[in-house]
Amino acid sequence: MTFNTTMQHNLSPFFPELSQLRNSKELKKSQLYKKLYPEILRVLQGHEVGHFAPKISEAKPFYRAVTWNIERGIVFDGILDTLKNHPEIKTADVFLLPETDLGMVRSGNRNVAKDLAETLGLNYYFVPTYINLCKGNGTEDHFEGENTLAIHGNAILSRYPVKDFHRIPLHNNKDKMKGKEKRLGHQQALCCTVEFPDRDVRVVCAHLDAHSSKRHRRDQMRTILQYLTRLPNLPTLFGGDLNTTTYNSSSAAWAIFGFWVRVTMGVRYVIANHYPYPNRLFERGLFKSFEEFGYDYKNWNVPGACTLHYSVEDLKKIKNLRDIIPNWCFKFIDWALSKNNGRCSFKIDWFAAKGLKLAPGSDTLRVIGNLRHDGREISDHDAILADFQIEEK
Repeated sequence: MTFNTTMQHNLSPFFPELSQLRNSKELKKSQLYKKLYPEILRVLQGHEVGHFAPKISEAKPFYRAVTWNIERGIVFDGILDTLKNHPEIKTADVFLLPETDLGMVRSGNRNVAKDLAETLGLNYYFVPTYINLCKGNGTEDHFEGENTLAIHGNAILSRYPVKDFHRIPLHNNKDKMKGKEKRLGHQQALCCTVEFPDRDVRVVCAHLDAHSSKRHRRDQMRTILQYLTRLPNLPTLFGGDLNTTTYNSSSAAWAIFGFWVRVTMGVRYVIANHYPYPNRLFERGLFKSFEEFGYDYKNWNVPGACTLHYSVEDLKKIKNLRDIIPNWCFKFIDWALSKNNGRCSFKIDWFAAKGLKLAPGSDTLRVIGNLRHDGREISDHDAILADFQIEEK
């Protein structure tokens, strides 16, 4: 058992003063920020690796991958129970987990990735994306207590050894120092090599920006794919939360404009033909990038199966929208969704692959929804599952 970290820091006492700055321009002029910058940079360029899995040498007929945005790890007991006991998820060989906290009060100030890996006997790789200067977004400030390390990031967990660690920085679309949720940093995809018994496979976990334009998400995807071309050629499994909502959510004005465009197209039509299929029109550039770089996404996802569901009765689902859209807009959203029984769903979590093939069978791909623990929803995302085989060299 080994565990390596570069995440420890003593920045927390300075968070209140930094959080008073109104934007990144003021941040960069701050003498305090200039003083702390080397330490901030060290943390954001760091990572954690833990090896807790016993060595497995016997190959399997197929391997199972799950990607699941675990919503920070807030409902930790439910996430752990699901990964340990769910009849389909518990047998996965590799987990791609966007949104994992390290030292955030909203998730019990846990090291979410490490605690999951150590308890389940898995190896893991964690990369930070943000140092949070507050407790979270607008709906998360009710948690009692204070953050400790205040780090948020993404993780890969594996039953097999992991090596060759890379982080892929993604440029921001929105100033992370504006608004309620003030953060230092930017999204980072992560990839590592998993030593399956058959041969090595590169595994990539990505979380694209939510408050962004369609072009920005496409550009973030191209940044990842271009980075991967510089690495040794390996079969590659790509997964994560791509936030393919079809909207330009970089500002309230653009989000509202996009909403009315979809109203004119027909609410039911868009809900049925575009939210489940963002590759058809609105996010076409992002998915063309997959194809350009040789990745198959069309065969690696259940057609039209959404992974994020919104109901007008459930304000939790729109926590991100409430940070950028005025409250008065929501009565119009409610009106629009009333034409579809008050509900709509989005396909924003995806798999793609190169040099791998899906296992035979009709249930090779699945969306696993309604994941609950003690009557509580575990995450605002459904998990997706893919069974695959590794092609011979």
